[in-house]
Amino acid sequence: MASRLTTSNRAGWTFALPGFSLIALFIIVPFFFAFGLSLTNQRLVSPNPTQYVGLDNYRELLDLGVITLEPKRDEAGELVRDDDGNLEYPRVREITRSDDYPQYSGMREWFRWHSGDNAKVVVASDVVFMKSLVNTLAFVVVVAPVQAAFALLLALLINQRLRGINLFRTIYFMPVVVSIVVVSLLWRFIYSGNDGLLNNLLGAMTFGAWQPIDWLGNTDTALGSIMAMSIWQAVGFHMVIWLAGLQTISPTLYEVAKIEGASKWQTFRYVTWPGLRNTAVLILIVITMQAFAVFAQIDVMTGGGPLDSTQTLVFQAVERGYGKQDISGGATISVILFLLVLSISLVQRYLTRERR
Repeated sequence: MASRLTTSNRAGWTFALPGFSLIALFIIVPFFFAFGLSLTNQRLVSPNPTQYVGLDNYRELLDLGVITLEPKRDEAGELVRDDDGNLEYPRVREITRSDDYPQYSGMREWFRWHSGDNAKVVVASDVVFMKSLVNTLAFVVVVAPVQAAFALLLALLINQRLRGINLFRTIYFMPVVVSIVVVSLLWRFIYSGNDGLLNNLLGAMTFGAWQPIDWLGNTDTALGSIMAMSIWQAVGFHMVIWLAGLQTISPTLYEVAKIEGASKWQTFRYVTWPGLRNTAVLILIVITMQAFAVFAQIDVMTGGGPLDSTQTLVFQAVERGYGKQDISGGATISVILFLLVLSISLVQRYLTRERR
């Protein structure tokens, strides 16, 4: 006897089969293939046979260590200082290249901080990967809430019955339909340190007092500049989703709030926001997935520079897999990215259930 699932939903399964087949062919199967490659030393073009290396690729990417450096002392036991008065420390290479410390072999300094006179140095087997991991997480943490907030603000502004409101909706949504490559090229000219629009505009507003900044060539501003461009480019898409959620809220609730004398903030807090909770969950999930997948902006605007300050996980996966022909390394980064996104998705789902 056929189960109810197969008899009552036969038509549905038939319609879903082509889509599921494409998902399996281009997403599920490649993921398991990438996981298999991450356990080998496969290269794109190599005369050497592929060998199974287990979790070595993961260890090379994720291996970290902390080294404590004591300041140098002279023969009298006094602390040695440089010309600027700063304490001098032994070079990290003296430890990472010494046979006495095999656990730090091949590692490089990532960053350091001081604890009293001692210096704590964090070393990593792959500093570039660690930078890309931190940059990706920073991108997600900043872009997701800021973009969602701006999109909600725009949705509230255009969710009114005003003459010409459709024109504003079109203007706000226009950057979404433009290719991200074209947008990146446009903003690269805007951020130009010489004749860029942003520097010229700030110079005009300050009557020439503003000193031009190479926004994409400065390690302190490059990633933030890309964040700002990304927020501007995709805010219209999420605005439409917020707008759809706003239009599902019954006008009766607003009428009751008005009769009760609620202020605009009280109306938003007790009427609008509760009606948008499910939309908010969708928005945050979509923005988070898009933020983790950032690539085109980095590739066009900075190429991962300057000094690896704009490296991201997806950019690193592509750069290693195809640029350096290190297929196993690119596959390893892809698997780590998948596990990271999956973990965050599960946390978001758990928090959503707890609030309900």
